[in-house]
Amino acid sequence: MDDDRAPRPDRPLDLHRLQQFLAVADTAGFTSAAARLHLTQQALSTAIRQLERQLGVPLFDRSGRRLRLTAAGEVLRDGARALLAAAASLAEQTHQAGVEAPRPFVIGHTPAITSEEVYLLLAPVRARLPTISVTARQMFPDALVGALYDGEIDLALRRGVAMPADLASAIIAYHPVRVAVANTHRLAERERVRIDDLRAESVIVWAPPGHSFYTDFLLSTCRRAGFEPRFVVNRVQGTAPVTAVADNDCVAFVTAPVGPALGGLVRVLELADPPLAPTQALWLPHTVSPVRDLITVRQSAGEG
Repeated sequence: MDDDRAPRPDRPLDLHRLQQFLAVADTAGFTSAAARLHLTQQALSTAIRQLERQLGVPLFDRSGRRLRLTAAGEVLRDGARALLAAAASLAEQTHQAGVEAPRPFVIGHTPAITSEEVYLLLAPVRARLPTISVTARQMFPDALVGALYDGEIDLALRRGVAMPADLASAIIAYHPVRVAVANTHRLAERERVRIDDLRAESVIVWAPPGHSFYTDFLLSTCRRAGFEPRFVVNRVQGTAPVTAVADNDCVAFVTAPVGPALGGLVRVLELADPPLAPTQALWLPHTVSPVRDLITVRQSAGEG
């Protein structure tokens, strides 16, 4: 007969117990976690002991004044959020498959990726799944990951290349960088500029260097041309990138089409030998989605 007290790490993890574990990990204590979960401290402690017994390793170091995760506990914490979010996504997908009016597929994208670019990335979805509704939501970069975990969005798009450890990701497109200036700017009558033409200009960015991949990517373009760029952080956040230069004498790197923009207040100029800005897609691992596959698999394979 099997010993019920023997470790069984091969058994499926109980999702409810994983939620309890995360509550303890997040609050670094059983008292606060028990209050959050509306459980007695004894019941919560027993549940965590059972989880540790199943896995055959301690998840918390209880020797000090403050509860700390062990190395095994850190591994479980890092994977638990994605697993719980994937389970919730599966439940939602199952429900949506059985209702007459399923909710739209929701894409969250940062302001650095234009709505036009999102629309073009949806070309395979429009062609292959014409009855599917899609909603695009502009979001700040810091909100994307939380929105994925909370089930508010199904796919996140941002300018980036770093691969998050607890999310699936792929670079699905590259867009040539261009330069936007106000229609009164000295460069506004030019059709094309070189990076070196911006040596004396102030470049508008949307986050300070070191806080944004996209900022670092854009400023490095100037550094590769041999000069240290002057930069200012945009005072207005969340609007289309071309709006950054509408009422000032700065320049902005954008991916909008060449020509007049913002009702003629701004001009977008071609950039000679432009860098290519990556579009990275993020989504929950352990999930399936025909819509997402059409956007990410075909694009990253170079077919879209």
